[in-house]
Amino acid sequence: MAVFTTQNAPMLATYGRMLAAIPIFVFYYLGAPWSVWPLVGVFLVASWTDWLDGYLARKYSSESDMGKFMDPVADKLLVLTCLILLLHAHRVDPLMIVVLLGRDIYIGGLRAMAALKNIVIAAKPLGKWKTAIQMASIPCLFIHEPELFFQWPIDKIGYYGLWISVVLSLVSGFQYALGYYSGAKSQ
Repeated sequence: MAVFTTQNAPMLATYGRMLAAIPIFVFYYLGAPWSVWPLVGVFLVASWTDWLDGYLARKYSSESDMGKFMDPVADKLLVLTCLILLLHAHRVDPLMIVVLLGRDIYIGGLRAMAALKNIVIAAKPLGKWKTAIQMASIPCLFIHEPELFFQWPIDKIGYYGLWISVVLSLVSGFQYALGYYSGAKSQ
């Protein structure tokens, strides 16, 4: 039996994104000045798999219910691992984590209810933008060295970018809730 096929490639990319949390955690706790670079590298590759799994699923017509369920779980595991580490490093505010985690738990509950009631809620562009901004902001917060990038305040870019993602998270969560409740009403 082949481990890698075009049919299971999207799920392998999704699982790879989930497993990326382990080396990110290890590189963070190594604490060496050089360890931030492989941490950021792993994060960027894992972030890229978010696009890759969707692309492969569409290209090979291998979209699955499991993939639709696990893709956001993989995103949350990767992002929340990094945000908790950044909280430990005092580079993000606890309120950011509380809002993002609370929204994700709420949407997870709505997704479970939607699945039980066979309600399909299409992904909204704001949710995709939220994820993209998080994926761009997190490496900036880990690097945290503006002198490396022509004196750009890279840490501030990451910090305020993450706040933008928090706002988008709330708005997209509201859109998702509206989609669920309007779908439930029409049943």
